Amino acid sequence: MARLHIFDMDGTLMPGTSAAIEISRQIGMVAEFRELDRALSVGEIDSYVYARRAYRMWSALTESHVAGAFTSAPWLSGIREVWADITARGEHCAVISLSPDFFVTRLRTWGVHDARASVFPALPFVPGAALDPSGILMPESKVTIADELCARYGVGRADCVAYGDSLSDTALFGVVPVSVAVNGDDHVSGLATHAYAGDDLREAYALVADA
Repeated sequence: MARLHIFDMDGTLMPGTSAAIEISRQIGMVAEFRELDRALSVGEIDSYVYARRAYRMWSALTESHVAGAFTSAPWLSGIREVWADITARGEHCAVISLSPDFFVTRLRTWGVHDARASVFPALPFVPGAALDPSGILMPESKVTIADELCARYGVGRADCVAYGDSLSDTALFGVVPVSVAVNGDDHVSGLATHAYAGDDLREAYALVADA
């Protein structure tokens, strides 16, 4: 039976950090984005408020900044190898992230079959242009997108494996039978069927690859 492996990105494929933090390093705004991350993690703001504030602070962002952030980010080892093995088995893999699409979709070049993310205007941003709230993902959006991908690949929720680390992954962990908390926090530790702490995705994947 084919399966669909669904990966979170912030904190999961990039342990201890997020796309926003890595981008902020390129433009000298780390403190501002750490505060945004904190507020989101404790529920003081939702994903749209986060995105709207980030969009405003990214007014001068360029493709060069994003490319530099993506290249220098502290990715887990073995990501390409895991996705290649999933493909070789005739299974499917996707990344679903609340982070901006101009960062997340770069993962498609590493072999993931699909990468879904919050939709931002193309870079460079047009001054004064509004951010469309309908394109910003919420944690529950991961379930909706997972269902869309299941329909595309001819599988069901029962055939899904989810990998995540925090609050934004709880909705998805709650509807799939197999999940891996990758360097997970208290929000997912009680929901996940497996747990992994370390820096190599191959080791986390090995917990469920042959299940």
